[in-house]
Order: sequence, then structure tokens, then C-alpha cells
Amino acid sequence: MAIYFYKIGDEYGCFSNFSPHGFELDGQFWKTSEHYFQAKKFARTEYKEQIRLSLSPMEAAKMGRDRSKPLRKDWEDIKDEIMRKAVLKKFTTHMDIQKVLLSTEDKVIIEKTSNDYYWGCGKDGSGKNMLGIILMEVRELLKKNVQ
Repeated sequence: MAIYFYKIGDEYGCFSNFSPHGFELDGQFWKTSEHYFQAKKFARTEYKEQIRLSLSPMEAAKMGRDRSKPLRKDWEDIKDEIMRKAVLKKFTTHMDIQKVLLSTEDKVIIEKTSNDYYWGCGKDGSGKNMLGIILMEVRELLKKNVQ
């Protein structure tokens, strides 16, 4: 049986990058993992800080998807690692959601979104589900550290 997530109000909503679980990383506080991920697209620019300080994860996402601003040149090469770093920090900072992640045992975790074929499963389920894969990788790391 697979575990699906998307909206923060759902049972596994804490798996969403929009969930309100802030953390400290790279010497700064981030309101959500979405804030961190989107800001990292623009490292060493003032736009990065504007995203970090944005009021909501939706606002951070919109700002991060603004293609009038130039993405860092290595973004495609490092985006998975940036996401992995944010998700790991989020789940090592908040024990309550760490327990939720560990409670999924060995089940497949899938971000059920119809419009994202990279981070989620996409409308027809054929997407890469990279966020789900990263959550499962983080779960394995946590299992090793909990025992």
C-alpha cells in the first residue's frame, strides 16, 4: 500500500514542502522547505533573500518560478541535493513529523499532484516522484539514527 500526500491539511500533509515546519540551515532561518528550495535557485543574489522572507510558501514558490530572474547555472545538477538537504533538516528538526515519517515503515510515499511530473507522480501517475523518493531516503537515514 502506498501513502499519498499533497495538501498540508491531509493526514500526511507534513510531507509537503508547504507544511509550516521551519528550520535553520546555512546559517539562516527558513519558514518552510519550499522557501529554502526556491531561494536556492538564486544563490548569492538579493532575490534569494526576498524569497526567504516571503510571507508564505505559495509566495516563495511563485517567486522561485519567475523566469524573468536568471536561475543559477548549475540548478539542474544540484536541485535534488538541495531538496534532500531541506527535507532532511526539516525532519531532524521536528520530532513530531519525524515520527509521522517513520510510522510509514517501508511503504512507498508519493506526492499526488497532477501538474508535476518531476517532484510528484503527475496526472497519470507516470511522474518521477522525486519528492517521494527523497522522503523515503530521509526515512531510511532516520531509521538508522533512531536505532
